[in-house]
Amino acid sequence: MKYNPEKIEKIRQPAEAKILPFAVYALHNKEANKIYIGQTHDLENRIALHNSHVFRGYTSSFSGEWKVVYTEFLSTRQEALGHEKQLKSFRGREFVKSKI
Repeated sequence: MKYNPEKIEKIRQPAEAKILPFAVYALHNKEANKIYIGQTHDLENRIALHNSHVFRGYTSSFSGEWKVVYTEFLSTRQEALGHEKQLKSFRGREFVKSKI
């Protein structure tokens, strides 16, 4: 499945998070010049975990703050996983980079 940024919906407002509980997000670490793309049911908590370096993994291996550059809220985990996969494609990463 190829990612087409023209077909993606606009970034939704946080109020929609109550109606659409799953979030696909992209983070950027300016200090390391890295991006991270993920999905979650609790965006605020997940971002705090990325920045506290609690989990061993990709984001904890870089110093500096991770800031949200893109967020999209969806109604099901399956939709979120699909959009996450699209954003991780070459075209999707180019789309995310355009938001930085």
